[in-house]
Amino acid sequence: MCGITGCISNADITSTLMNSLSKLEYRGYDSAGIAVATGNGLTVAKQAGETDGLRQSITANEPVGMLGIGHTRWSTHGAPTDENAHPHTDCTGTVAVVHNGIIENYDGIKSELQNNGHEFTSETDTEVVPHLVEQHLKDGVDPLTALQKVTERIDGKYALAMVTTHRDAIYVARNGSPLVIGVDDSARYVASDVPAFLEHTKEVIHLEDGDVAVLEPETHTVFRDGKSVSLEPTTITWSTEAAEKQGYDHYMLKEIHEQPDALASAIKPRLTSENAVVFEELDQSFFANIDRIEFVACGTSYHAALYGCQLLNARGIPAHVHRAGEFSSYPAAIDERTLVVAITQSGETADTIESIHRVNETDARSLAVTNVVGSSIERIADKTVYIHAGPEIGVAATKTFSSQVATLSLLAAYLTPTLGSKTASNSALLSSIAELPTAVDTVLSTADSEYVAQTLVNRPNRFFIGRGVGYPVALEGALKFKEITYEHAEGFAAGQLKHGPLALITPESAVLVVFTGDHDEKTVSNAHEVRSRGATVIGIGPDQADGPRRVCDEYIGVPSLTPELSGVLTNVQLQLIAYHCASALGRSIDRPRNLAKSVTVE
Repeated sequence: MCGITGCISNADITSTLMNSLSKLEYRGYDSAGIAVATGNGLTVAKQAGETDGLRQSITANEPVGMLGIGHTRWSTHGAPTDENAHPHTDCTGTVAVVHNGIIENYDGIKSELQNNGHEFTSETDTEVVPHLVEQHLKDGVDPLTALQKVTERIDGKYALAMVTTHRDAIYVARNGSPLVIGVDDSARYVASDVPAFLEHTKEVIHLEDGDVAVLEPETHTVFRDGKSVSLEPTTITWSTEAAEKQGYDHYMLKEIHEQPDALASAIKPRLTSENAVVFEELDQSFFANIDRIEFVACGTSYHAALYGCQLLNARGIPAHVHRAGEFSSYPAAIDERTLVVAITQSGETADTIESIHRVNETDARSLAVTNVVGSSIERIADKTVYIHAGPEIGVAATKTFSSQVATLSLLAAYLTPTLGSKTASNSALLSSIAELPTAVDTVLSTADSEYVAQTLVNRPNRFFIGRGVGYPVALEGALKFKEITYEHAEGFAAGQLKHGPLALITPESAVLVVFTGDHDEKTVSNAHEVRSRGATVIGIGPDQADGPRRVCDEYIGVPSLTPELSGVLTNVQLQLIAYHCASALGRSIDRPRNLAKSVTVE
C-alpha cells in the first residue's frame, strides 16, 4: 500500500520528488522520506508523519541532485517511526532502497546478514534489500546484477526502487505490487501510480511481475526473463486537473461531485439510442455456456458486487458474492460453466488478484471490472471491463462505487437476453441508467445532508439498514461513515434487526433507513421497530414516498428512478452525510488513520 516514486533528470529533482510524494499519500502517510544523489554521495531525509512535515524539515538544507527516490509509508513491519521510514540504506551508505509490499522470508535473511556483520537500524523487512545489494556489490557485480540476484533471493510481493553511488541510474523491480515508468524527453519517472508524475508526462510503461528496469534521463531498459524487451508507452487520457482538488476542501468532496461525469463516462459509450447495451471489450461468445456468476471483491467493491448480484438474480441469472480474502484461501466450487467477476478499483487489490490466480487453475472464466488501465488484474483475467471513473485520490471510495454499480447494471442488462429468464425485462432499468448522471447531479445540487449530519455527530451508535439493493447501500454507507469519522457505524439487512441487532438500539441511537421504492412497506415496519425503542430515524429514498416519510424523524428525498437504481442516489446522500460528520469532527478526511487507498498486501 505504500507509495514509491523516483526521478532521474538533467535538472534538480528534489522538489519533483516531494510533489510526487504528496500525490501518493493516499497510499500511506505514516512516514515519508527521500534519497537524493547529490554528487557527494547519497543524502537521505526521512521521518515519521506526513510529507508536509518532511518538506518543512528539509527546507533549510534541501538536497540538490538530478537523481533520487522517495517513499510514503503504510506501516506493516514496524511502527511508524523515523527509523522505520524509507528509504533504507546499507552499512556503507552507498545504496538506498524504497519498497512497497512484504518480503516474507526477511527474518532468515536478516539473521544471515547479521551473522556476516551487517548492522540493522530498523524493524522493517525492507532493510534486508540494501544489505543484500551491498554484499553482491562487494563480490564485484554491477548494481543491476546485484538487484536481480536480490529478487531471486526474496519471497513475497514487492515493488522496489534503488539508487547507488556506483552509477547515475534508478533500478526498479516488480513482483505483485504496482510499478509504472513515466517517459519524458529528458527525464524518467517511476511510481506506484500514475498521478505521481502526471503533471510531467502522460506516457507510461506498466511493468509486469518479474520485470527489472534501469532508468536514465533519456533512456530506460526493461529486462524480462533476463532479456531486454522493447515496450511501447501507453498514453494516459486522464487530465492533470483530474488529479487535483480544483478548489474543493478535500479530494473526497471533489470526487463525490464528479459522479455525474464519471457515470456519464461509464454509461454513454455503452448505451445506444435504441436502448441496447454494447461493450467494446466483450462479445456474447465469451459468455457461451455460462450458467452462474461468482463475484469476488473487497471493501467498497464488495458492496458493489452485492448490488450487481441483486440485479443479476432479479433477471434469473444465478449469482453469488464472495469476499476475495476468503475466496483466495477457500474458493467456491467452480467449473467451465462458471464466470468469476473480480471487482477492484485499482486493479491491484492483493486478495482479489490472488482469487483470480486461483480461478486460473480451473476451467472457469474470469472477468475483471476495474478503473485503472494497465493494472495487474487486467493481465491475469480473461477479459477486462473499465468503469472509466477517472483518478480517485481520496482513500474512501465514492465515485468509483457509483461507476461500478452503473457498469454492473449495464452488464446485467447485456447478459439478460442470453443468460436471463425469458420473462426478464430490461426496459425500466435501461431507461433509469440513461437518467442516472442527471439524477445524481440533482441530488448534489439539492442535498441537505449537512443539516442532517449534525444530528449524528454526538451519537454513540449509528445503524444503517436497507432491503434489496438498499442492503449493500446500507453496508456501504456504514463503511464510509466509519472510514472517515472513526465513529461506530454498522450496516444490516433491514429484516435482520429482530434477529439480534435490535438489542443494540437505545434512545441515543440513530438509524439511517435506505428506501428504494421496492417492498418499502416492510422497511417501514422495521423503521417502526427501532423508533418504538427510542431511536432517531433518518430516512433516505424517493421523493414521492409518503409512507417512509411518515415514520422518519428526518427524511431526505432523491429523484424517483426504478427501484433497482434508486440505491445509487441514496448512496450519494450517505457519502455526503459521512463527509459532513467527519468535517464537523475535524477528521483527516482524505487520509483516514490506518487506511490506504490500494490494499496491495494480503
